[in-house]
Amino acid sequence: MKIAINSPQAMFELGEKIGQQLKPSDVVVLTGQLGAGKTVLTQGIASAFNILGVTSPTFVISRIHKGDPNFIHIDAYRLLDSNPNNFADLDFESYLASSVFVIEWGKDFVATLTDQYLELVITSGAKESDREIEFLLNGQRWSGFKV
Repeated sequence: MKIAINSPQAMFELGEKIGQQLKPSDVVVLTGQLGAGKTVLTQGIASAFNILGVTSPTFVISRIHKGDPNFIHIDAYRLLDSNPNNFADLDFESYLASSVFVIEWGKDFVATLTDQYLELVITSGAKESDREIEFLLNGQRWSGFKV
């Protein structure tokens, strides 16, 4: 499934729609170039949990926003050149049952956390604000998922 987005506001709203369907133990992986809109999409997802002020955790790798469920935002960009076990060493799996995860740049690491995840691949379109989002559904949890 693919969706066309033509503004940051539309990206945020898509995130809200996705967030409304998430539950504890869900993992969303965001794949796309720098500036593709991964953080705006994450802000929309977080808003579905009444979490505001989400910023990219590029330099700290992760931010845990306490709630019910917890919202854990990870930016794995700085880990791309490292061993995938380095991601596992961060012990995110201990939060899995009580948290929703959004992992930017997480394709190489998600398998250390779960085999049930939603991957969104964001590509740029013809205009600067145009994006195409492809939904890759990994595992039984995501069968029948729609936005």
